[in-house]
Amino acid sequence: MTEDHTDVAHMPAVRLARMIRDREISSREALDALLARIETHNPAVNAVVRLDVERAREAAREADEAIAAGAEVGPLHGVPVTIKDSLQTRGLVTTSGAPVLADFVPEADADPVARYREAGAVIFGKTNLPIWAGDVQSYNEVYGTTNNPHDLGRSPGGSSGGAAAALASGFTPLEIGSDIAGSIRNPSAMTGVVGHKPSYGICSARGQIPGMPGTLTQADLAVVGPMGRTVADVSLGLELLAGPDDWQATAWSLRLPPPRATDPGALRVAAWLDDPYCPVGSEIGAALEALAGALAGAGARVDTEARPDLTLEKADSVFADLLGGALSGTWSLAQLDEFDRRRAAGEESPQGDLGIGRAALRHRAWLSANERRLQMRARWREFFTHHDVVLMPVSPTTAIPHDHSEPLSARTITVDGVERPYTDQMVWMGVVGLAYLPSTVVPIGSDSNGLPIAVQVVGPYLEDRTTLAAAAIVEQLGGGFRPPPLG
Repeated sequence: MTEDHTDVAHMPAVRLARMIRDREISSREALDALLARIETHNPAVNAVVRLDVERAREAAREADEAIAAGAEVGPLHGVPVTIKDSLQTRGLVTTSGAPVLADFVPEADADPVARYREAGAVIFGKTNLPIWAGDVQSYNEVYGTTNNPHDLGRSPGGSSGGAAAALASGFTPLEIGSDIAGSIRNPSAMTGVVGHKPSYGICSARGQIPGMPGTLTQADLAVVGPMGRTVADVSLGLELLAGPDDWQATAWSLRLPPPRATDPGALRVAAWLDDPYCPVGSEIGAALEALAGALAGAGARVDTEARPDLTLEKADSVFADLLGGALSGTWSLAQLDEFDRRRAAGEESPQGDLGIGRAALRHRAWLSANERRLQMRARWREFFTHHDVVLMPVSPTTAIPHDHSEPLSARTITVDGVERPYTDQMVWMGVVGLAYLPSTVVPIGSDSNGLPIAVQVVGPYLEDRTTLAAAAIVEQLGGGFRPPPLG
C-alpha cells in the first residue's frame, strides 16, 4: 500500500471506493488524510462543524478487516463521508443550526444517512447550514458562518452550504443535500461542485430537520439528493438514495428509465438562458451561451428559442404560494394571523416574498395554486416530448458577499451593477422545483473573479438519469470541478 495519500482530498468517491476495495489504500488511511486536511483548512472555511473521530476510526478499522477477510462489500465500503447537519445521524449531535437542538443526539439515522451507511460509508462529521435550512447563505448561532473556499469573504450558498464547501475544499468525497427552494443547487453552483435535485418523491427524506425530530410529514417540494465533485459520484449517490421507504416498500419499487441519450449527437437540448423577469449577470450569460455553442459543436441539436408554455413570472408566483404552504407548519398561529392581516390590508409581509409570508393562505387558495402547478407540470411534460433536457441558469449571480442583515426581506443582490431582490436567487430553481422535475447542477467555468459558474440541466419528471447523462456530457465539455485556492 502506498503511504502518501494527500491526493485523497479531491479524489472522486467512486475511485476512492475502488481503491479501498482493491486494498491500494485503507479506509483508516483515507479517513486520516481527510481529517488532516480538515485540521489544516477548516478553520478558515468552517464547513465541517462536528467530528466523530473515534467512532469513525473504529468503523474504518472494521471496514478494512472486512475487506481483508474477503467479505462482500457495498459500493461505498470504507469511504469516509460527512453529512449535512439537518439530517439526523445516529449518535452524533444534529442541530439543523438551531440553538434549541444544540445538544440533540438522534437515536436513529435519517433514511438518506442510513442508505449511505448501508452502502458501507464511514460517517465522520457534520456540515454547516442556516438555521432550519432556511436561507441561501449558511450561518447560525450554534456554529457560526461558513465561508466560500473560492473567496472567504463570500457565502458558499445555502442551505447545503457547508456540504458544498466541504466538497470543494477536499474535506469529504460525497455528501447529502436537501432542497426545497434550491438548497442543493444554489450551493453546488456557488462552490463549483456537482449536485442533483431528484424528481420529487423518489428519495425518502424521513429524519430531515425541519420538522422537529419525530416528524413523519415530508413537505411538498422538499427533496434530498446527492452532492459530489463529479457527475459519476452523484449518479452513484442517487442510485443509493432512490427507492421507497419502509412504508412503501411492501408494495412498490422504483425503476428509473435509462437516459434518453448518452452521446451529444443524440441529445435534443433547449436553452432557456435568460429572462427579463430575472436577468442573469453578463458573465454567467456568456458562459451559458458558450456551453450551448459547445454542445451544438459536439453534435447536439440545440434550440435557444424553445420555452415551455408558461412564463417565469407566473411560475415564480405559483412557487411562492406552494412554498408558503410547505413552510406553514414552522410558524405559530399568531404569526400566521399577522401575515393574513397584513395581506388583507395590502401590506408587505414582514418576511418579504420568500413564500413565507404566503404561509397564511387559506387551503382553498393552496388548492388553486396546486392546480396551477399541475397545469404547468402538464406543459413541461408536453415540452419534453420535443426536447430531452433544458439548460437553465441556477442563480443570477456567482457567490455573493456575506450579508446577514435583518430583516432578510431588505437584502438585495447586485446583477451587473443593478440591485435586485434577494429572492431572485431562487427564481430559476423554483420554476423547476414546483413541477417536481429533476435537475443536475454542474460547473462550467469561472467568472473574472475566479468564482464558479454553473448550469442547471433539467429533464422530465422521473427521468433523472437523462439529466445526469447530459450533465456528464456538459462536464466533459466544460472541464468539470476545479479546486479552490486553499492549497
